[in-house]
Amino acid sequence: MSDSARAWLNSLTSLYTPTSTQFDAAKSHRASVETRLDVYLGLHEMFEIGSLRHGTGIWQHSDADYLASLKGVQPESPWTMLNRVKDTLQDRFPSTTIVVRRPAVVCRFSDGVAEVVPAYPAASGYWIANPADGWMKTHPKEHNKYVNDVNAKHNGAAKTLARQLKIWKYLSNVPVSSCYLEMRAAKHLDGESSYLPFWDLYLALDKMYDASLAAMNDPTGLGSRFGACSSESNRQDALSKLGRAVTRANKAREYESDGKHAQAIEQLKLLFNR
Repeated sequence: MSDSARAWLNSLTSLYTPTSTQFDAAKSHRASVETRLDVYLGLHEMFEIGSLRHGTGIWQHSDADYLASLKGVQPESPWTMLNRVKDTLQDRFPSTTIVVRRPAVVCRFSDGVAEVVPAYPAASGYWIANPADGWMKTHPKEHNKYVNDVNAKHNGAAKTLARQLKIWKYLSNVPVSSCYLEMRAAKHLDGESSYLPFWDLYLALDKMYDASLAAMNDPTGLGSRFGACSSESNRQDALSKLGRAVTRANKAREYESDGKHAQAIEQLKLLFNR
C-alpha cells in the first residue's frame, strides 16, 4: 500500500467494499423464500434491508438481509414468530442450515447467507424481535433515508466511516451490532460541519467508549433505542476492545497530523488487526 496513512486507510476501506455482484448468489434465494413465507404464513411485503441495502456492507462478512412483514395476529412472544418462520423455511430447504439469531432467521445456503427478519406492521414502522428480549419497533426505510441524507451532506463520508467501524468490528471480532455502528457513525457526522477521516474515526470510537456502549436513541425519533450488544458479557468484551481501539485511533490521528505516516500506518494496522 502507499506510504501515505490516508492512502492506506482508503485502500483498506476499498478492499472490504463489496462489488455489486458478490452477493448475487445469496440474493438469488429471495424469490423462493418470499414465496414460501407468503403461501404458508402470509406476507404484506418483503424487502431488502441492512448494510448491503445501505451501501455499507463488508466483503466476506455481510449477508443479504430482508425484512418480512407477516400477516395475522402478532403473538405475545417474538420467539413464536421466529420459530414459525424458521420451521417454515426449514421444511422448504431441508438440506440448508437454518438458525434463529435474533432478530433474524439465518439461512446458510451453500452459495451464500440470507438473513430474514420477520416482523409485524405497526401504525408506523414494524415490530421485530429485540436481540436483548421482547419486541422492539424499527423503521428501516426511514433509517436508510437518514443515513443517506447525512451521507449526502458529507459527500459519502457517513458510509465510509460506518464501513470502517464495521471493518474494525469484523477483523477484531468485536461482539457489537453492525446497525449500532452504522447509526453511531451517521449520528456523529450529522453533528459535524466537515469530515476529517482520522479525526472522525477517532471521535466516533471515543464517543461510543465514553457512552460505555449504551443503547442510543433512534436519531429519527421514530423507533426503539439501538442496542449495542446482545448480552452484558458481550458488552464488556466489546468495551475492552473499544478502549484499545480508541487509543490506537488517537495515536494514528496524532502521527498522521504530524506527517509521521509510517507510525500512523502501524497504529492503523493495530487498530484493524492487520
